[in-house]
Amino acid sequence: MEEFSTASMAEEIIKAVKKEYSSLNRLNVLILGKTGVGKSTLINSLFSENLAATGTGKPITANIRPLSKPGFPLTIYDTPGLELGGEHSAENLLNDVKKLVHKGIFSGSVSEAIHCVWYCIATPSHRIEPTEIAFLKELLTAAVTCSVPVIIILTQSYSAKDARALEEVIRRENLPVEKIVPVLAADYEFDADMIKRSYGLEELAEVMYSLIPTALQNTFAAVQKASIDIKKREAQAVVANAAKAAAVTGAVPIPFSDAAILVPEQIAMLAKITTVFGVPIQKGTLMAILSSMIGTTGTTAAGRSIVSALLKLIPGAGSIAGGVISAATASALTAALGEAYIVVMVRAATGEFPLSRLSSAEGRREMAAIFKEKLTARLPRKKA
Repeated sequence: MEEFSTASMAEEIIKAVKKEYSSLNRLNVLILGKTGVGKSTLINSLFSENLAATGTGKPITANIRPLSKPGFPLTIYDTPGLELGGEHSAENLLNDVKKLVHKGIFSGSVSEAIHCVWYCIATPSHRIEPTEIAFLKELLTAAVTCSVPVIIILTQSYSAKDARALEEVIRRENLPVEKIVPVLAADYEFDADMIKRSYGLEELAEVMYSLIPTALQNTFAAVQKASIDIKKREAQAVVANAAKAAAVTGAVPIPFSDAAILVPEQIAMLAKITTVFGVPIQKGTLMAILSSMIGTTGTTAAGRSIVSALLKLIPGAGSIAGGVISAATASALTAALGEAYIVVMVRAATGEFPLSRLSSAEGRREMAAIFKEKLTARLPRKKA
């Protein structure tokens, strides 16, 4: 039976993360709106990579163009500022948008289709012009025909009251949009002692997550940074599936000495969780996490290195010669490892637990305590 050290396990996780990330379907979002509505700020505030340039004055985008980065499974199709005063230019833009949407649908590839359309309206405008309503109606007709959801985003919503008023104006038009979401994408400083904090991005993320195809939800969880809850839900689903797989593997009781058979399942689980959180992680950091949770003597939690500790935790195991891992125990070990890893990733993603701290003695103690707590909660309690 192959033995896994924390070093080799960390190496395998890093390889698996790269493979997992490259296998994600590409998410494609089309964004429209007048010049100056804050599209670039919105894009850069919601996603973990800065895809859009920002600036003031002349429009940054001259034509519809894809914004993407190598290795990042997201493309934003940015459109030129919608100058509705020039009817011909609006008509041309609408035709280009229709072609883009239809091309994606007829490609037959989930990674080529447009998965969501954002139409941005600046709240300070206080109104939506009849020509803009006409444009929106034609856009929505094309989108609905192709089953592409459209979200109206009220950008630059410094005043929640103004945003509610504009939302009511739009609702009276009975447009077939999925949702109207007021957003202030970045903190706004009115003066030196008055700052309006950003809001609405988490709601927008939740709306997006609920509307896009299931095959894209793990991609969205990985590329967005507005909602930790979305990342946690995706990661918890990964752990649940891994625990079920471990239970199947342990359906025939596994001797502790052969328990490394569970390691590939645990590696795959940790790689998927790492991908969901999108936290850049190095081999040394992974080794610190693994050794803190599963011991430093060489093998994973499912191996021989912590047999003695597990025998104390598992009711009746100490009386069995050599000890075995049952389906329930295999599932509990895998779930505890995954759940503890999620806690660490959440703290790292929110800045509560910087990755640099993981190698410190205090950080290691915290991680060990988290794993022990999760494992104890998962294993059946010993009878008095």
